[in-house]
Amino acid sequence: MASPQQRVEADLKTALKAGEKERLSTLRLLLTDVKNERIRRGEEVDEETFTAVVRRALKQRAEAAESYRKGGRPELADKEEREAAVLEGYLPEQASEDEVRAAVEEIAAAENLSGAQAMGPLMKAALARLGASADGKTVSRIAREVLTARQG
Repeated sequence: MASPQQRVEADLKTALKAGEKERLSTLRLLLTDVKNERIRRGEEVDEETFTAVVRRALKQRAEAAESYRKGGRPELADKEEREAAVLEGYLPEQASEDEVRAAVEEIAAAENLSGAQAMGPLMKAALARLGASADGKTVSRIAREVLTARQG
């Protein structure tokens, strides 16, 4: 199985040969981020870290697109959103909200968690179970809903 960096490099070569300039520049930036992370960690980037790097890049694109829209630059916002679409292809398949809710409810019931003070333990267990298939923001929102419902 190819490493995340090797997958990006292969896609970069394909984009170069096809003359896809925007995809090429996005992949170059992603490859730079992956290499910087490898240098920072002092070891190869595993799938989990690669997913974190992609999520960070997606968040940057979303923030930039929002800023451009507020600043009256829709063409730049559109470019950021197209780059985000390229990056989303590198994320693992995401769990649906129903799957996340089922996992969170199961953990809360198994560990008898309720109320705001249980947020930390529930989040830790849920993120460990769901891994990269769910983003922390969604898990956090659903966990808060489940804990509030169990409290009442």
